[in-house]
Amino acid sequence: MGVLPVPAEVRAILLDIEGTTTPIAFVQETLFPYIKDNVKEYLRAHWEEEECQRDVGLLRKQSGSGEEELERVIQAVVDNVHWQMSLDRKTTALKQLQGHMWRAAYATGHVKGEIFEDVVPAIRKWREAGMKVYIYSSGSVEAQKLLFGYSTEGDILELFDGHFDTKIGPKVESESYRRIAASIGCATNNILFLTDVPREANAAEEADTHVAVVIRPGNAGLTDDEKSYYSLISSFTELFLPSST
Repeated sequence: MGVLPVPAEVRAILLDIEGTTTPIAFVQETLFPYIKDNVKEYLRAHWEEEECQRDVGLLRKQSGSGEEELERVIQAVVDNVHWQMSLDRKTTALKQLQGHMWRAAYATGHVKGEIFEDVVPAIRKWREAGMKVYIYSSGSVEAQKLLFGYSTEGDILELFDGHFDTKIGPKVESESYRRIAASIGCATNNILFLTDVPREANAAEEADTHVAVVIRPGNAGLTDDEKSYYSLISSFTELFLPSST
């Protein structure tokens, strides 16, 4: 690791979030525990709201519950949420409730999106050099915008030209990167993708996208083969843009 020259044809930088812009620990030790610790209180506070009832209805096909059963119904939903999270389920119902809870947590200042300190200065330089910058994460576009809109660096949404989630396709399938290139309006080899996951890097590379694997504290280790095969960076500042000289 050190200085990594960016190929001259690169016009856009595509960023993963977890383990790339943001510590994995933030997701595992802040975001997910927040749901488990606060779901009962959140349901009690928002129970009468239509959005909350839609979330609950998705989580649990209810057969009419009387007022006296409210606590039992809430507890059943809480238990279901904890159970799904313990199995790392990614159901639409769970993701929807989590998204709404995180939205409230960010907006009230209970949670701030953590960003590695090299990220914002580097992105500003890339943009000054004429680069477009996009996010591609398995978290929903709404969750991405919350993280960057209420971050430890303030609202940094203006730094991004667009957001992609798994609606465009899974991150481990090369076709997803072709779709992103088409959506951005460039060729796949005009994109540099930064990720901490070799399987994603491999899929992007198969689509002729340039790739660098990001080494951050808390990320999964790489095999010796992966270390010797991929371009590695431990900070966004290690990317050297020829166009900025």
